Amino acid sequence: MKSRKHAAEKVKNVLHNFVSGFFATMGGCAMIGQSMINITSGARRRLSGIVAALCLLFFIIFASSLIEMIPVAALVGVMFMVVISTFAWSSLRVMHKIPLSDAFVIVLVSAVTVFFDLAIAVLTGVVVSALVYAWKNAHHITAVTNIENKVKTYHLYGPIFFGSVQSFRDLFHPKDDPDEIIINFDHSRVWDHSGIEALKKLSERYKSLGKLIKYRCLSYDCANMLEKSGCIVERDQNKDPHYEIIMDRK
Repeated sequence: MKSRKHAAEKVKNVLHNFVSGFFATMGGCAMIGQSMINITSGARRRLSGIVAALCLLFFIIFASSLIEMIPVAALVGVMFMVVISTFAWSSLRVMHKIPLSDAFVIVLVSAVTVFFDLAIAVLTGVVVSALVYAWKNAHHITAVTNIENKVKTYHLYGPIFFGSVQSFRDLFHPKDDPDEIIINFDHSRVWDHSGIEALKKLSERYKSLGKLIKYRCLSYDCANMLEKSGCIVERDQNKDPHYEIIMDRK
């Protein structure tokens, strides 16, 4: 009975990973180890993953009785070899050369893998790395200003997103600025909706003082959203950036 349940769980995992491919996602569970085995064995094309998945499905459904004859001690040895080949041992040699945050992520993911499982470890590593990245970039936004014909221009440097919104707000002093302001995004980019909201609120701060603020060198989508909220955006097809994704290309 236990062997049937185990086989059913294996079939379920295979089917889940198979269906996940239709949603542009990557299979988890033991499929990560299988992918590593494929690559280290010399596989380079998509057909190798398909063949490996079909063979695994065949063994689970039709040859489960033969698999049960393999001693557990032998499977433990195989798993040890998979772990040894999967872990990037070269990362230990450069541990003292990389940033402290990267070293922390490596140690954290390794520890979570041992005490829990690989899927949780990967998710933990992604979340921590994203938070570290957001924290670092939150302090990398600056502005260079110049005044010409009583018009003050802010040349922004660095991304505007949820982590850098507060630093972005601190760059501006509406009461001390002249009556006309231009914010140039030639070296900056709005990453998320929090950045859009920050631009809207900044525009409202200047309007409340009777001052004019204009945004320049914004992407098409960002400019549309700001114009709908009543902000003034200067458009230039030759200078305004256009961010594409791979699906936009034919």
